[in-house]
Amino acid sequence: MLSRQAPFLHATFVLLASAAFLACGDDAETTSAGSGGADASGSGTAGGGTGTAGGGTAGTGGGLPTQGIIEPGDPGPGDVTFTVRADRDVRPISPLIYGANWASDLDGEQRGTTVVRMGGNRLTAYNWENNASNAGSDYMHQNDAHLVGDSPNGDVPGEAVRVLAEDALAHGAAFLATVPICGYVAADKDGDGDVNQTTNYLETRFHPTIARKGAPFSSSPDLDDNAVYQDEFVAWMKQALPDAFQGDVAQVLFSLDNEPDLWNHTHERIHPDPVTYAELVDKNIEFASAIKDVAPNALVTGFVSYGYSGYVSLQGAPDADGNFLEHYLDAMQAAEASEGRRLVDVLDLHWYTEIYANGERITGDDSSPESVAARVQAPRSLWDPTFVEDSWIASDVVQGPIALIPWLKGLIDAHYPGTALGFTEYNYGGGDHISGAIAQADALGVFGREGVFLATIWDPGAEVAMLRAGVRAFTSYDGQGARFGDTSIHAETSDVAKATVYASVDEADPSRMVLVAINKTAAPLTAAVTLAALATYTAVDVWQLTAAKADLVAADPVTPSATNAFTYAMPAHSVSVLVPR
Repeated sequence: MLSRQAPFLHATFVLLASAAFLACGDDAETTSAGSGGADASGSGTAGGGTGTAGGGTAGTGGGLPTQGIIEPGDPGPGDVTFTVRADRDVRPISPLIYGANWASDLDGEQRGTTVVRMGGNRLTAYNWENNASNAGSDYMHQNDAHLVGDSPNGDVPGEAVRVLAEDALAHGAAFLATVPICGYVAADKDGDGDVNQTTNYLETRFHPTIARKGAPFSSSPDLDDNAVYQDEFVAWMKQALPDAFQGDVAQVLFSLDNEPDLWNHTHERIHPDPVTYAELVDKNIEFASAIKDVAPNALVTGFVSYGYSGYVSLQGAPDADGNFLEHYLDAMQAAEASEGRRLVDVLDLHWYTEIYANGERITGDDSSPESVAARVQAPRSLWDPTFVEDSWIASDVVQGPIALIPWLKGLIDAHYPGTALGFTEYNYGGGDHISGAIAQADALGVFGREGVFLATIWDPGAEVAMLRAGVRAFTSYDGQGARFGDTSIHAETSDVAKATVYASVDEADPSRMVLVAINKTAAPLTAAVTLAALATYTAVDVWQLTAAKADLVAADPVTPSATNAFTYAMPAHSVSVLVPR
């Protein structure tokens, strides 16, 4: 648990594309030649140790041409080889994986962000009626006005949400709002320290959060009725942001609270006892159903777990009986059968690696050689069935490779098919170090290739220039909004420990290819690159992110030495964007 305080396409298309991604998910799996195809035990492959998402029978999918592939020539020797094929492992990339929590610089360092999440501990006790919230264990369990500061509109219902949501939507991004389901929300913004210093604080400093009002909604809710209704909050959002709820899929998504597996620690004033399997399932069904009643076209995400122990036992819940993810997915499938509609669309999890190096968790800012070496390899635990990280999860629980995404997708396939997968908090640390940029870019490449639907990095907002530059390798590599393609294709490296490569094309123009190449080593590497493509390329434009500057800098173009074949000199510890033309 980390302590936390707080446009390339029109957003309508972003969410419609997401709906199509959900709808074609099963077909994309079938045709992606093994990508994300592990069974529930995590023993299946995601391309072996070579870094490819393939390894099985070639698939096409995605509606792209399967004929007319131009086979590449010989690029010459290299330290590593990159093999790219536009006719294998073709799958759509969800546009919603390039998200961030609390994004506020959408014209600058966070350009191209596709989802803005308003989440974290602050939202568990957020009162939309007056914008009060409780800091929980992050800061003295205090009720205050942190989310609105000294805004003159701080008492206007929903103001804290409106400001962030309008900025996201204006920049073509979707918005992920948090619905408090824990039990209580803050009643005041007094800022007077721990609420437990007040007699009968639960009755005097909080109001119950209730799923359904059972009466007409109002945009000026009653502040004295000792209740805050969350279906009324959804109705308020529809009134405040009407354009965002048009079409088949709303541009606003709703998550069911935040990290319930830690409520008795982060918010012990309102939930002192550990959450149980039964309680959390019931709350998810009740509140998701209320949300869908008001906004049936809005996607709902749950259960927003903090991490691995939450996945498997809900952090040792008193009524734990088997793997909680399996229990949860089974329960949501049963709820759909009972209600005649899907309630939870996205399995929403948080992932902060538990790897330690140099005596520190690598999610921090340590830039020692040990931390750097561990950080640049850490994203391999998302998929690689040959990689065993140095953590208690790998050593004591799994006793081998974690292969997180294939394992999770296997659970979904077995217990609630059609559920999308999301990671609404993750961060590999090193926010101001090139190793942080490398890990971030590597994670985004994996998310796209492995079929993750939703991802929003936890961006602490300070000392994160390199982290944000790593994101821009996919969202605005030229500084003007040029981005990675919308369709993933086969990209294989000969040595995944040294270097990885991700490749894309555009569904509308399969001849437009973009590669992201990552050198994880402290020395330059020469990559021998071959492109089996739908066009013949005469040059390759290059942008490079190195330790010298937290930005992608244009470098000299590369001229192929043979048909669609070339060598590329990767700088030490770098992220490169290669665009054949």
